[in-house]
This record gives sequence, C-alpha cells and structure tokens, in this order.
Amino acid sequence: MIEKGGYIRDILARAPGARIDAFGWVKTRRDGKGIHFIQLQDGSSSQDLQVVVEEGRVPSELMAQVTTGASLRATGELVKSVGAGQAIELHADELQVFGSSDPATYPLQKKGHTMEFLREIQHLRSRSNTFSAVFRVRNALCCAIHKFFQENGFIYFHSPIIATSDAEGAGSMFTATGIDFNHPPRTSDGNVDFSQDFYGKRAFLTVSGQLQAEMAALAFSNVYTFGPCFRAEKSTTPRHLAEFWMIEPEMAFCDLNCCQVLAVRFLKFIIAELLDNCASEIEFFNKRIDNDVLKTLEHVATSDFAHITYTEAIGILETAIKNGRTFEFPVFWGCDLQSEHERHLTEQVFRKPVIVTDYPKEIKAFYMRLNEDGRTVRAMDILTPRIGEIIGGSQREERHDVLVSRIREAGLNEEHYRWYLDLRKFGSVPHSGFGMGLERMMMYVTGMKNIRDVIPCPRSFGAASL
Repeated sequence: MIEKGGYIRDILARAPGARIDAFGWVKTRRDGKGIHFIQLQDGSSSQDLQVVVEEGRVPSELMAQVTTGASLRATGELVKSVGAGQAIELHADELQVFGSSDPATYPLQKKGHTMEFLREIQHLRSRSNTFSAVFRVRNALCCAIHKFFQENGFIYFHSPIIATSDAEGAGSMFTATGIDFNHPPRTSDGNVDFSQDFYGKRAFLTVSGQLQAEMAALAFSNVYTFGPCFRAEKSTTPRHLAEFWMIEPEMAFCDLNCCQVLAVRFLKFIIAELLDNCASEIEFFNKRIDNDVLKTLEHVATSDFAHITYTEAIGILETAIKNGRTFEFPVFWGCDLQSEHERHLTEQVFRKPVIVTDYPKEIKAFYMRLNEDGRTVRAMDILTPRIGEIIGGSQREERHDVLVSRIREAGLNEEHYRWYLDLRKFGSVPHSGFGMGLERMMMYVTGMKNIRDVIPCPRSFGAASL
C-alpha cells in the first residue's frame, strides 16, 4: 500500500521511513555518477523536496522525460538527508511523468530572471521562487483579513461590482455597457443615449464598495467588503493598477476615534498573523527583495502609533524645508500629501507609524463629515515607514442637509445619490469606515517594488494579458 504524502510542505515535516507519493513540477535536475537529483516543488512551501533516483531504478527512457518544468509523481521512501539544505529527501524507485517539458524552450531557467521578464510570462511566473512566495503570502493575508473581521463580529457584505454612482467623485471610471459601438443610440443633442443601454442608465465598474457598505452598516452595525475595484486612470507608475482588491469595513455608532482604534488593531493583527504563518516567506523577501521588510513589520506590530492633525503635519514639513530639506512636490496648507512627505513624517520625524487626521475638505471626498471649522473633515490616513499611506478612512457625514450641500459643492448629480441621502433621513447614525488596498499592503509586507508583481494577473494602462 502506498501512503499519499500530501503537499510537499507536509512531506518535509515527516519522519523518515514512510513510503509515499510526491507530486509536483521539476524545478531543476542534476546528474551525478550513477545517481540523479531532482528538485521537486508544488507551490506549497518555500523549500523544495529533493528526490534521489539511483541509476537503473527507473527506465532510462523515462528518466529522459524528467526535465525542468515537467510534472511528475515520485514514489519511494523518505530518508534522512546527508546533504546540506534539507533534513529529509525522497529516494524514489518509481516515477510517472504527467506532462513533459522542453528544457531548451522552458522560460524558467536556473539563472535569475528580471521582474520585467517574469511579467511577460504571467502564466508561468508563479513557479518561480519569488512569485511562489508572493502568492502564498497573498493567500495568508486574505485569510488573516477575514479572520480579524469574523472574530470581531463583522458581517461579510458583497458590494456590487457594477455601480451607477461614483464613490470617490473622481470620474476615472470604466463604463459597463451593452451598447453596440458601431451603432450607438443617440439623444437629440448627439450624445450616447444610455437610457437605451442594458441597465436603462449609465453604469460603471465600481471604484469602491463603500457607499453600499454604509447601506449595510445601517442595518447590521458592523460590516466589511472585500472585492475587486476598478479605476480608469491612464497611469503607468509602479503604484497603479486598473483592477485591484479593496478591504472596506464600515461601522455604525462609531466616530473617527473609534475608527482609528479599529484600524490600528486591524493592521497589527494581520501583520502579526503573517509573521507567525509566513515566516519563511518573509525571511525570503528580507534577504532577496528588501532587507528592511522584517524589521519594519516587527516594528509596526509592536509600536504605538503617533497622531497628528494635517495642519500639524504641514507645519512639520515646512520646518523641515526651512532647515534645508527638499521635496519634489510643494508643501502648503491645502496640498495633498505625497509619498515623500508621508515617508519623511514616518521615517525621519516620528520613526514609527503616524495617523494624520482632519484634512482640508477640498482634497477629500464629499461623504466625509465636515468639522465645526467648516474647512476640514474628519478624515484619517495611517502612514507607515517605507511606503507611506496604507489605510485611509473617515467619519461619514450623517447630516442630511450638510451632505446635500457637499454633493452640490462637488458638482455631482444629486439624483444619483438619492438612495444614499435616504440613509440620512431614516434612522441616520454616526458611522465611520476605512479602506485598505490589498495590493498596497502586499507591497508593504513583501518589499516588492511594483504593484503589478503582487497580483496574479495585473491589469494596468495599456496592459491586460491572460
């Protein structure tokens, strides 16, 4: 009887003596005198399983098919390894090749490859050491996110992917349409007549699930959304994607202070989970990608966060300029803080994460609660060393008359937000929420420098393969 060995991560933790099957893809093969060494991986572990095959144990014509990239089953006995780098190895006496591979054309060779090259072979890059680790961490991060909210009484709410209103008021949205582009219906003034479109009105791919999460929070108290969002910005920077994933909790009966406390707890929790469950992957990134990753994550997980207002932040930055610090982007009250400003605050001034609150209303979304000064809103950003903003949130405007004014000031179509305004007419309560981009967080915990390298199939301006 052959006992199934399970995933390679499980096999590596077993004691010698068992006879098992191991399944995976050949990472490398080298041949010695009378012996063959196969490095087998199945994506479950940062460590490969070494399979040793003595000459003559399997037919030579079968061994010839065991090439880099081939998939196979290796059957044999687990023994204690005498070589460096592994505690256990599999001495195989049976092999079954499922899919062969031409080593001359297989793109993933033993040599190192650039991120740009690996981006060109998205269908195979998950087999590389780096991307295998990236997507194991992504899986663990998603599990930690759900675990935090589920353990804290939140309901997972599925916000729609197709929306008819813009949560951000930014206008950079993809239209979701069934209109025939060759023969679009027209209004009397020559514009496309969206009343004849599939939904009877113009619809978009959502930029955020927040507005619908507010709807749910005013029924269930605490909810969170976790799903794909879309922005049609024509940007090619390493920080922009057209399709990305957002986590957006929303809490009823919760002001900005309550929101800050939850956001800090959330951030510390998910980082601690990754440090516990992805130690080998984090160590890999620390050695190969960014040697500050581990230190930064441990620091965030254990440190208190500083808290300043936006006005105080501007004052600190202006003082730094007077003392000789230069910034690429100008600093003035009313400017939007850039990454260089945020990193100066976290890395040079406070040397730890910083929560900045009370931003000018002109640079924040219409739904954020207006402060008594009439100039600022109850917004918050959590800034961290090495990357800057990691979480953004606010207390929402629960006053019907003020929200109407804010929508009009923003130049938005009030009719599109009629249902949203209704929430302020029927049992409105103070409520708050925040958002965190999954890919931005992935860059933070892995040290990867391009956001296209932390999502399996990146979509960005001018690029959508697979």
